[in-house]
Amino acid sequence: MTLVAGIDSSTQSCKVVICDADTGAVVRAASSPHPDGTEVDPQQWWSALQAAITAAGGLDDVAAVSVGAQQHGLVCLDSAGAIVRDALLWNDTRSAKAATELVDELGAQEWANRVGVVPVAAITVAKLRWLADHEPAHADATAAVCLPHDWLTWRLSGSDDIADLRTDRSDASGTGYFSSESSSYQLDLLELAMRGRRPEVPAVLGPSEAAGSTSTGAVLGPGAGDNAGAAFGLGAGPGDCVVSLGTSGVVSAVGDVAPHDPEGIVAGFADATGRQLPLVCTLNGAPVLAAVATMLGVDFDELDRLAMSAQAGAGGLTLVPYLEGERSPNLPEAAGALHGVTTRNLNATNVARAAVEGLLSSMAYCIDRITAHGVDVNRIILVGGGARSEAVRHIAPAVWGAPVHVPTPAEYVALGAARQAAWTLGQNDSPPAWSFGITTTYTADATPQVLDQYRAAQALTLGQ
Repeated sequence: MTLVAGIDSSTQSCKVVICDADTGAVVRAASSPHPDGTEVDPQQWWSALQAAITAAGGLDDVAAVSVGAQQHGLVCLDSAGAIVRDALLWNDTRSAKAATELVDELGAQEWANRVGVVPVAAITVAKLRWLADHEPAHADATAAVCLPHDWLTWRLSGSDDIADLRTDRSDASGTGYFSSESSSYQLDLLELAMRGRRPEVPAVLGPSEAAGSTSTGAVLGPGAGDNAGAAFGLGAGPGDCVVSLGTSGVVSAVGDVAPHDPEGIVAGFADATGRQLPLVCTLNGAPVLAAVATMLGVDFDELDRLAMSAQAGAGGLTLVPYLEGERSPNLPEAAGALHGVTTRNLNATNVARAAVEGLLSSMAYCIDRITAHGVDVNRIILVGGGARSEAVRHIAPAVWGAPVHVPTPAEYVALGAARQAAWTLGQNDSPPAWSFGITTTYTADATPQVLDQYRAAQALTLGQ
């Protein structure tokens, strides 16, 4: 049996899965936690990776390995390959003002046209502007800029030469200075962000192009950003829309259309196969349900029971779930709102139902924004911690007006990386056709009145 390894270096932890290269069956797996915070010493990622590899039985018998990781994180290296400062993660918001400045300088439409991404605080290009303005000595010392998966792949190769840094289209497309449509860097945008400085950037590899090899001789795949890795691990193809309810809510769709959204809501990212992966991200995912469960003093099972015992529309109650502000639409200072409260509908069952419907309606907004850019959505796949909710699974097809497919819970980013490793090893025209587990399909009669109710409440929140 030929074995391949996939790595998921996420915000919270590092997961390693070792799989049969032919079938994708998981042979062994392990994980190790990452530290909290929005800026992290990348050496902590390396330590967690080494711990997870050891716990998974090592890589000595593995023929190929690939890394999926959190996107946008800024890793700065000097000319000798040393880390200049702690990495700024995607959820570090100190660069919000820098993002606004960059949009003002070039114009939102120009950013959308050039790279399909309008800068917000999360995007790498905004973090580089913050670095140039607030830590100019660190900016001067930065000879190369890379992302978490780039850096980990480079470390696995054993190189200390920044000229050997490698990345892929999916991760590069989240930087703000790479066009997924033309598959090319726009280095003048990098220079704009860095106030005239132009550090080196990783070479961009094709979907199955080798990035080198490890010290044990395993082939290194090009790697991927976490959303692209998850889509690849799920076996998502053209027309598939993946809705992930984790800490945030993420909607992405595999296709051939590269969006150019001047509002910056639909990001023009790439997938792990050579296609496009338009993506919309919200700040409020499954924690919305946790907050409402805590407020009601119930566990998740009881929250599900309450929500499913209420009628669609929650008796007129609507939750606009902007509990942590919002990114889609861009309302960083917003707060959540419960609309339509009366003496007749304010009870636990309706509040629970409103929480589920509000979260799902927020995702429907994201799906609508993607389809408005000409992206086909023929099948909806629901994943993430929120997909474990019975109420979410049963109510989602009613709110979204389409069947919802829920795959067996698994580490899909790591599995996507492992599948990519097998593809790189085999050097075939197409990736291995792995089995993607049992998928349960949920259907329900559409409830368009729920979305109408939500859109009216959302308009009040937006001041429209």
